[in-house]
Amino acid sequence: MSVDRVPILMYHSVAHSPARATYGLSVSPEAFAAQMRLLAERRFTPLTAQRLAKAWRTGSGLPEKPVLITFDDGYEGVHRHALPTLVEHGFAATLFASTGWVRGAHESGGALDLMLSWDQVRELAAAGVEIGGHSHSHPQLDQLTDAQLWFEVARCREILAEELGEPPVSFAYPYGYSDRRVRDTVRAAGFTISLAVGNALAERPQGPYALERVTVRRSTGIGEFERLVEGRGLGRLFVRDRVLTKGYAVVRRTRQVVRKASEARV
Repeated sequence: MSVDRVPILMYHSVAHSPARATYGLSVSPEAFAAQMRLLAERRFTPLTAQRLAKAWRTGSGLPEKPVLITFDDGYEGVHRHALPTLVEHGFAATLFASTGWVRGAHESGGALDLMLSWDQVRELAAAGVEIGGHSHSHPQLDQLTDAQLWFEVARCREILAEELGEPPVSFAYPYGYSDRRVRDTVRAAGFTISLAVGNALAERPQGPYALERVTVRRSTGIGEFERLVEGRGLGRLFVRDRVLTKGYAVVRRTRQVVRKASEARV
């Protein structure tokens, strides 16, 4: 696999018994451990999103078999179950936190399961996990007004900077949804790289604000996981996801037209 094409793995919850709302996109601790062993055995080198962005921006080299391990939302099991496995292998990873879902002073409600506390987020950062932004309250960003969009992105970055002592550089779009307006807002807020979904390998021509990831879910067996990281047969593996994504894109565009018409009447 060329280092110009990088698998970016998208995880959510890592738990034995996740909430029903997160079950499909969760993985068990045992499955996660087996997947990390495979990466180690195949001599993959996990990177942070920040390191990938710098390498592609500056033209500096990447290892022969790079991979990104990313976690969305900020579920408590990332600290409880995933972190020990990452530390065991010396693996880098990136967590994208929805700041309004993290337990503590900034909670805004709406979390789907038990979330990380800010102390746990800081412990992850101290262990070498990059902490990136994932909005404040996890909305579909492309459906928001300009003011709402700016709040979600800028407030997220502001809270992460306050809690961790430095502003984040990476961002992941909730649900993977973005458009030019959303990407421009993420850039203007100060993020230098942002990730979508797409269920394809990330490539430099995608640009630093629309890098694609592959979904790892409860149903992902170890053989399928191997094909994901090797980039083999992704079109067949995710054919249903892509059909649903195209259909829902039409729905979202219709909603945007309605929203803009409503704003124009105000």
